[in-house]
Amino acid sequence: MVFTERERAYLESQRLGRMGTVDAKGRPQVRPVGFQLNQDGTIDIGGPNLSKSQKWRNLETNPEVSFVVDDMTPDEPGAVKPGWGRGIEIRGTAELLTDHEPPSYGGAWFSREVIRIHPHVVHAWHLDPDQLTRRAQVSA
Repeated sequence: MVFTERERAYLESQRLGRMGTVDAKGRPQVRPVGFQLNQDGTIDIGGPNLSKSQKWRNLETNPEVSFVVDDMTPDEPGAVKPGWGRGIEIRGTAELLTDHEPPSYGGAWFSREVIRIHPHVVHAWHLDPDQLTRRAQVSA
């Protein structure tokens, strides 16, 4: 199990995350990206001319990636920590796929290239009232 039911539901309810990569000189880059959660727990990121982007070039050199999806908890009854931040940080390895069907959220203007994140560590906070934080090694 990569994600708990609550984590999966949260990721499926969100549209925007931030992906961090590192270039060949060790300089970090963080970019907002749309994403799609797959059934197997991997995450796909698409875009127009994706293989020409700096994030793609960074991942060609160093496939280690960090991906964060977060927001503010709703200020409503039953919410976990109303008004506080909540989210998921995923650390893993990126696979660069070419001639691949892009995520459906991008429509026809996305190139046939995908960055697929394979999670290794998942850190979630304020998503589950029974477990306010969870940090798990989900693969080697």
